[in-house]
Amino acid sequence: MSDIEIARAAKKKPIQEIGEKLGIPWEHLLPFGHDKAKVSEDFIKSLSDRKDGHLVLVTAINPTPAGEGKTTTTVGLGDGLNAIGKTAAVCIREASLGPCFGMKGGAAGGGYAQVVPMEDMNLHFTGDFHAITSAHNLLAAMLDNHIYWGNEQQVDIRRIAYRRVMDMNDRALRQIVCNLGGVANGFPREAGFDITVASEVMAILCLATDLADLERRLGDIIVAYRRDKTPVFCRDIKADGAMTVLLQQAMQPNLVQTLENNPAFVHGGPFANIAHGCNSVVATTTALKLADYVVTEAGFGADLGAEKFMDIKCRKAGLNPEAVVIVATVRAMKMNGGVAKADLGAENVEAVKAGCENLGRHIDNVKKFGVPAVVAINHFVTDTDAEVKAVQEYVATQGTEAVLCKHWAEGSKGTEDLANKVVEIVESGKASYKPLYPDEMPLFEKIETIAKEIYHADEVVADSKVRAQLKEWEDQGYGNLPVCMAKTQYSFTTDPSRRGAPTGHSLPVREVRLSAGAGFVVVVCGEIMTMPGLPKVPSAESICINDDGLIDGLF
Repeated sequence: MSDIEIARAAKKKPIQEIGEKLGIPWEHLLPFGHDKAKVSEDFIKSLSDRKDGHLVLVTAINPTPAGEGKTTTTVGLGDGLNAIGKTAAVCIREASLGPCFGMKGGAAGGGYAQVVPMEDMNLHFTGDFHAITSAHNLLAAMLDNHIYWGNEQQVDIRRIAYRRVMDMNDRALRQIVCNLGGVANGFPREAGFDITVASEVMAILCLATDLADLERRLGDIIVAYRRDKTPVFCRDIKADGAMTVLLQQAMQPNLVQTLENNPAFVHGGPFANIAHGCNSVVATTTALKLADYVVTEAGFGADLGAEKFMDIKCRKAGLNPEAVVIVATVRAMKMNGGVAKADLGAENVEAVKAGCENLGRHIDNVKKFGVPAVVAINHFVTDTDAEVKAVQEYVATQGTEAVLCKHWAEGSKGTEDLANKVVEIVESGKASYKPLYPDEMPLFEKIETIAKEIYHADEVVADSKVRAQLKEWEDQGYGNLPVCMAKTQYSFTTDPSRRGAPTGHSLPVREVRLSAGAGFVVVVCGEIMTMPGLPKVPSAESICINDDGLIDGLF
């Protein structure tokens, strides 16, 4: 059966029963239908004195067209932990419509390790992304309106730093000219759109601790600069209050369930290749107060998602992860070893061995954060025993263990070994989380540290304009912020075609953007786009409502 057919056949429980598993009273759930609900802010506040559970991060190798199954493994591990007697909750991000209708598909797991309702999660869900899009664009509208009605803040329209957003892949909107049509429509200027998941408002919602913190961070957004180069903030435009109103409900985390009726928080959705790639701090910290084990994920490979999880989310939220699971597949190892996608079904142990270098780099990188790692081999039916053994033997040489996982086909039964290994790691008490660089390190040195330590680049290439901008932000008091790298997810380099574990390359920095409200500096590397385009044959062409009134084509 397909993922959507499996999800549709699920025996879901009323969301109130899922809440009961975590001790959430019915009156503190705001239901959206029968199978999803938001957890009230009042209930979350009441948990502050409780002890935290154990935090486990699921990350992966660099993604390949063969697929790795990071979310599937996250869900499978959560179910596996519950199966061995632990109270566990899953924390993942919400899906963006852009990649869902593009080429990536949904973000609810797969096979018998899914979060449901799958169709809702991959489409409108509880409306959080629509609220974020509306709040973001309200500020954009109020900024242009402020300029139109006299420009009291003396905004230099040549130095507007705030773009609009929409939750769709639309390359036509990357660069636009707005305010055309004469005096009544304002002052013509160049502008553009980013995808909603790259919005600073998205990042703020995912990093804010409560509504007051949300409003403060929104107020800190820099929308433009004056002629004297002093910043104009969102609060100068007086948009922060109304934006908070639009985001009040979206700020409350969403509770759903796995196919095995275990609790899952699905909240927030910043991309990991252009934003910080983690679910919301509110969802994670709430889950930690309610469960013994919380399994969360960070987007794409460990060079992006895990690095940002450690250096941005954990640093800012005071989180202490105790174990990391690195997801890999035999198929992806073969692709990294030079095998074409069409030939992945044939056994090729030598290609597996050659491709393991990419996995080894990620293992080594994770160790730099002081958190023990274990490898999860996400099993495919075409994998041979010899290929699996090759991965396990290689991982053993890296000082850790690779556990074969069959959750896609078997659900929690297929991840019990992994669950037991994770518990063993956590209970060993060996974790000693530390970020890669200190707050006080200069911004350019932070970029160099990530480039050299995580990407294994020889140098960072940035022109004088970029370096001067970083220095200016340091002079303005932003030098203590972490950096958020915007880079292709497919490679340790900025060239998406370079697989494996390349060395001897440079990291070109194209531009830098200050996200003062979110609390980080975005570093745009290579040709990465903050507004993706659709592929030649988008998934949207295959998505439809069938004769039975059900959705087909989602995956």
